[in-house]
Amino acid sequence: MEYSRFKENTERVVESCSRVIVGKEESIRLILISFLCSGHVLLEDVPGTGKTMLLKAFAKTVGSRFKRIQFTPDLLPSDLTGINYYNQKTGEFQFRKGPLFSNVILADEINRATPRTQSSLLEAMEEKQITVDGVTYPMDEPFFVMATQNPVESYGTFPLPEAQLDRFFMKISLGYMKREQEMEVISRPSSEALLLELAPVLTPEEIQEMKAELTKVLVHEDVLGYMMDIVEKTRTESRFMTGVSTRGAIALYKASQAMAASMGREFVIPEDVKHVAPCVLSHRIISKGSESFADARSYLEKLVDAIPVPLETLR
Repeated sequence: MEYSRFKENTERVVESCSRVIVGKEESIRLILISFLCSGHVLLEDVPGTGKTMLLKAFAKTVGSRFKRIQFTPDLLPSDLTGINYYNQKTGEFQFRKGPLFSNVILADEINRATPRTQSSLLEAMEEKQITVDGVTYPMDEPFFVMATQNPVESYGTFPLPEAQLDRFFMKISLGYMKREQEMEVISRPSSEALLLELAPVLTPEEIQEMKAELTKVLVHEDVLGYMMDIVEKTRTESRFMTGVSTRGAIALYKASQAMAASMGREFVIPEDVKHVAPCVLSHRIISKGSESFADARSYLEKLVDAIPVPLETLR
């Protein structure tokens, strides 16, 4: 696949989802990048900004099965993974798959479930398999999870520990629409009606081809050094208790490759790294103060801007 075609496929996905979700092209691109990198997304935003509708539109655009799971304190791990039940007709136990056995999963308000239930989801995300009563079942491909949490209301929630936050490939926020965009959404037909009109724009073969191609994007040694400068700076910055892990550095590398490919290039430039760094790294650092996600991301952006960018040497 040529990278110009990779870019065309990306634009088709963004355009298709934008018919339902207005003004969020950048968020759609980042979600697609995470999807192609076999990563998962944590979406932190207030209710009513279109998180569920966005993922429904994305799943339909890439031709994948969608499941939404509402996380509550009484949700059990077996409610996600499935159970073995006794079939009286056959006289044997049979496994009934849970909602995790799908392609695109929306884990709504993940921080409202108990740590035990959270860990069962995150294990499936990491291992791409589920073990029930000693039997291991592989997850369907593709397998993509977008978890949401409300940044305002913390009563009755179980915040994700840092080790589990690190499992997410990106953390993004949709935010509110602009005035003109919101007026357009208010006066148009319902989003559900528009969603019914969507059709897949990528075949499973094209998705696999895109996943294979993005790993071939070239990363120059100077650009790789620039990535490590950013990672190491988070580890030595006095404002942070801990810096970015090696898993985070690998995620930054993959996301930069995918961003370059989505722009039609076969090589990564420093701008690709700067573009994805806040989304990939901001949730992987622990601040000493009680900062919000927006504050931590803003400070990380300033930190990245202060690091010298490698320049191309003309020969």
